[in-house]
Amino acid sequence: MKKDIEIANENVMEDIERIADKAGINQKYLEKYGNYKAKIDPAINKVLEDKPEGNLILVTAINPTKAGEGKSTTTVSLTDGLALLKKRVMGCLREPSMGPVFGLKGGAAGGGYAQVMPMVDINLHFTGDMHAITACNNLVSAIIDNSIYQGNPLNIDPERIVWKRCLDINDRTLRDITIAQNKKSNGVERRDHFAITVATETMAVLCLAKDLNDFEKRMNECVVAYTYNDEEVKIKDLNIGGSLSVLMRDALKPNLVQTLEHNPILIHGGPFANIAHGCNSLIATKLALKLADYVVTEAGFGSDLGAEKFLDIKCRYGGLDPKAIVIVATCRSLKLNGGIAPELIDEKNIEGLTKGIVNLDKHIDSMQHYGVPICVAINRYLSDTDEEIAYLKEWCRNRGVKAIVCEGYEHGGQGAVELAQEVVAMCNQPSNYQPLYPLDISLKEKIAIIAKEIYGADGVEYKDEALTKIDRYEKEGKGNLAVCIAKTQNSLSDNAHLLGRPQNFLIHVKDVSLSNGAGFVVVYTGNILTMPGLPKNPNALDIGIDDQGEVYGLF
Repeated sequence: MKKDIEIANENVMEDIERIADKAGINQKYLEKYGNYKAKIDPAINKVLEDKPEGNLILVTAINPTKAGEGKSTTTVSLTDGLALLKKRVMGCLREPSMGPVFGLKGGAAGGGYAQVMPMVDINLHFTGDMHAITACNNLVSAIIDNSIYQGNPLNIDPERIVWKRCLDINDRTLRDITIAQNKKSNGVERRDHFAITVATETMAVLCLAKDLNDFEKRMNECVVAYTYNDEEVKIKDLNIGGSLSVLMRDALKPNLVQTLEHNPILIHGGPFANIAHGCNSLIATKLALKLADYVVTEAGFGSDLGAEKFLDIKCRYGGLDPKAIVIVATCRSLKLNGGIAPELIDEKNIEGLTKGIVNLDKHIDSMQHYGVPICVAINRYLSDTDEEIAYLKEWCRNRGVKAIVCEGYEHGGQGAVELAQEVVAMCNQPSNYQPLYPLDISLKEKIAIIAKEIYGADGVEYKDEALTKIDRYEKEGKGNLAVCIAKTQNSLSDNAHLLGRPQNFLIHVKDVSLSNGAGFVVVYTGNILTMPGLPKNPNALDIGIDDQGEVYGLF
């Protein structure tokens, strides 16, 4: 089969105006970025405000291999499959970070014959949203340090600045740095830190804001530092809310693109799910629900990360009512979770599959807490045998969950028609969505509930620093916020090496931080880092452009 980039380069895209027409978007609300991508003017929301919302479908997964299990591919092919059933459908995806693109995992715009176009643009600069978020975030940092340099009128303690600078590239050397070295004219020397752009509170605020005004209000509430008197310093104290909104004016507008089969997709916002909340923007999802009868979206990594945050943070704060959950499973990942070495997971191994099925079992258990109908999509790889697929389908049947083979990677929408039919049936079933925990309990209670019900942990162990911060947040009246747990994607536990369905383990909380503007407390567990590093042989070594102007190596 051809490589993803070859399939993408051979595809003939339709002008974005035709995609907008298919989506029911009047041309006057279209702000074109070339012929094949556009932003949508938020003024369209006024026209759509009385329209009923469509059915919201979440695509999540089991714990993945390093290459991922095909959530985006399944999301795209399901969107195309629903279109083949003559349904009015729209997909909603996150914007890829350039960290993985040039690092280990590669691009994130689907794969095979279930891709979003223009693939190269989406994986690189796209419409500039990532750059705008980076600039917005770093303007805050520059203003903080300038305020200290200019006499420190806010009485900021340089040792207690909690706002990090950011960059949308994996660069481990920036995790811990010293700024303003050598001379006083450079500013006040202090330790500083970088996070990757997609892990910042700025990204989270963009994804949870209702509109530009709400974005500014939320950013103004972000806590950036503490004074020598132990008082909070918020962005509103820096008086730059207006400047941040100006920087983000265009970035708040969702981006319209198309699948290989010319169906509309909104791509907007891109927080990681292992260190952030892992969902595309609320603005894009709400718009899609007004435009389409079926909206297919994904949440990053396994259901223990992206889906939990989608259901407990995004749906709660956005007033969303999901109608169906699709759990993507692969024979490859189940064999990995059954103890089979990564280099052998493409080989037939029923025993490994049988041992690893406990991982899928736990993800089904976890999602059943939310009251939404569930099915399993078996994302079939070319290496999967009929015997392995038959075993997996039979296991799901005995488990009481419908399993459908999805071959979107090889066959596009046609390979997902059966899955689309099942999703339509699920959307006609009763759905009683409810978050896993109420907001009016303590932060530690919320963390314990997620650890027990979603991860299967026996309990939670805290470092003293984390307990001190939690106690402070509770006393400051922030105990009613949601929690966003940063955890490895490779395991249900916080230890990447504990595969399958770990038993008799604790979740280890090493630190917490406040994302007051976003509306949650970030809980750091295990060895999770907010600035990833590059592997020994990063994808950047294999990417280039040929004499015909075609990009290669971008998967």
